[in-house]
Amino acid sequence: MKKSLLFLSLVFLLISHFSYSQSQTFQELMDLGVTQSRLGNHAMAQSYFSQAIALKPDDAVAYYDRGVTKANLKDNRGAINDFDKAIELNPKYAEAYSGRGQSKARQDDHKGALQDYNRSVDLNPADANAYFIRGISKAKLENYKGALSDFNKTLDLTPDNAQGLSSRGTIKQKLEDYKGSLEDFNRAIEISPKRASSFSGRAYSKMKMSDYKGAIADYGKSLELVPEDAESLYYRGFCKCQLEDFQGALADFDQALTQDPESASAYYGRGFAKSRLGNTKSAIEDYSKAIAIGNTENTKVVYTGAITKVILDELRNNVQERLKMSEITAQRSEVYYNRGLAKAKSGDTKAAIEDYNKAIALNPTYSEAYFTRGMVKSQMGDQKGAIQDCNNAITLNPKYSEAYYVRGIIRHSLGDTDGCNDLSKAGELGFTAAYAAIRDYCN
Repeated sequence: MKKSLLFLSLVFLLISHFSYSQSQTFQELMDLGVTQSRLGNHAMAQSYFSQAIALKPDDAVAYYDRGVTKANLKDNRGAINDFDKAIELNPKYAEAYSGRGQSKARQDDHKGALQDYNRSVDLNPADANAYFIRGISKAKLENYKGALSDFNKTLDLTPDNAQGLSSRGTIKQKLEDYKGSLEDFNRAIEISPKRASSFSGRAYSKMKMSDYKGAIADYGKSLELVPEDAESLYYRGFCKCQLEDFQGALADFDQALTQDPESASAYYGRGFAKSRLGNTKSAIEDYSKAIAIGNTENTKVVYTGAITKVILDELRNNVQERLKMSEITAQRSEVYYNRGLAKAKSGDTKAAIEDYNKAIALNPTYSEAYFTRGMVKSQMGDQKGAIQDCNNAITLNPKYSEAYYVRGIIRHSLGDTDGCNDLSKAGELGFTAAYAAIRDYCN
């Protein structure tokens, strides 16, 4: 009996609600839709806007508002249809052009989005948001100067716009204006001190300006706000490598891989840290994993060090390198290169040569790969091959002092008096160890 009464009560409430809904005016339905949209109840908001459209099918605002709710529900195609209708009913509806542009941008149609943003800006040149979203699409199309111009306009109209400042800071990084970028992130943090992206953005600028300690501190603040940010963990590890805190870097790369197990960059960074900590076998495994993942950006490691041995036998037995992690690149050649270094260090010279070959095939202008391959060839007794690789390295980088030095040592060992000229050139280019070799072998 109680269940029957409850059922009847529910039916009565539904009938009453339905009757009330039928009596609602267009404006009441619109107001309800706006309220629900602000509360985040987008599906319910869409229902109210649809009811309003049924009462007044020629109202552009109703279509626009429903388009916004559809966009919030990730129905970009449906949103575009509603914005199309709003524009058809009101060709000067600036917000509808912006909304349609954003839906196109979410579908990666940034060229189409720009057409809509241009129309929106023409109709309402005081709309800071229109310039902002147009700047984002220009950035996606790698028109960084155009994006900078739009973010400048956004900030002219809204000077305390933390998101605009942060976005402009990122664009300045693309244009290698790291000092200007730093100023934007500083201001963004003053205005909104809880935005993790502003701290990570400022950290990146500091890193590019070689302020690794400052970058580490800012990445730490970013990670306090968003602990699961794998990119910030990776870059903090990168900065720690610059300061030769390889144990700390290893911990960051480990954590980055916990958050993103398919990060080629983090595997590569971890391999680098392990290599510097003497764990060569595990380093090779991480480099191999980075190569297997393949299609993501990887970190470049550049040979920047000096050969300190002047006796050929010692050169053959020791591949000396002082490595620094450099900026991530889209090429995988650096992964092969660094894995080759690790393999050479472990004594697997044949496999090392194979990796250097792959690195050079991917990047024929990779002078460090030619040079290091030449050292391994010398170690294996292929002195002519080693000289040829040093030649290639010097052709690509005429100021490669270490390549002149190694070529000079090998030439001297083969009885070629031009070896002393190479040693002299190495000294002129700043490789002072060459003078000791000249004193011992050329006078």
